[in-house]
Amino acid sequence: MGLAASVGCTSLAVYRPLKVAIFSTGNEVREPGETLTPGTIYDSNRYVLAALLEAQGCAVTDFGILADDFETVRTALEAAARAHDLLITSGGVSVGDEDHVRAAVEALGRLHFWRLATKPGRPLAFGQVGTAPFVGLPGNPVAAMVTYLRIARPLILRLAGCTEVTPKLYRVRADFEHKKKRDRREWVRARLVTRDDGSLAAEKFPRAGAGILSSLVAADGLVELPEDMTQLTRGTMVDFLPFSEVTG
Repeated sequence: MGLAASVGCTSLAVYRPLKVAIFSTGNEVREPGETLTPGTIYDSNRYVLAALLEAQGCAVTDFGILADDFETVRTALEAAARAHDLLITSGGVSVGDEDHVRAAVEALGRLHFWRLATKPGRPLAFGQVGTAPFVGLPGNPVAAMVTYLRIARPLILRLAGCTEVTPKLYRVRADFEHKKKRDRREWVRARLVTRDDGSLAAEKFPRAGAGILSSLVAADGLVELPEDMTQLTRGTMVDFLPFSEVTG
């Protein structure tokens, strides 16, 4: 704004806010504040997604939790597609008998791709419902957030009018060892620690489960390991993505 004022601009052309519809799915998912019964969990994904999207300047409509029912999912997606620029779901895109989101998208439009060689977040889906782009995030909280930040976010920025959509990665030393499968990209939750020589190193969070949301809270960002790596040795230089690069 200051730069525009310094050259005498009195008005600027801007994009309107991107209209995004968000959904969670699953009969086992409950709203915070409700009583949990055996086999149920509280929904965290919609709340994190809404905060991240609003920080990017999007106008968010929360469609709540959809039951594991094909017609319920199909009807909700069809209605949201009429009034929104983008649809984002979490859960329901895996291979279980009650995962209906993928089938509903294919019935209403098309699925461009489904499942990536990534960890966490393999059951990620991209498609469209009518003319509205669709992103199907995994249901596990960590997988949903990591794939949103690293894969879905660039699409959202581009749809919102941004031209620079790739976050900056920083080279740091790994203060841990790690084995991984070849031909799979992995994102390891890590926090930065200061070494004796004053340099920064990435320290891996000790628990790697895709449902451990506290691991994201305790981390400073993600170490990104490429497909051709199978063994990371301590002291190797790695790419590090600070959360500060992708949360605003």
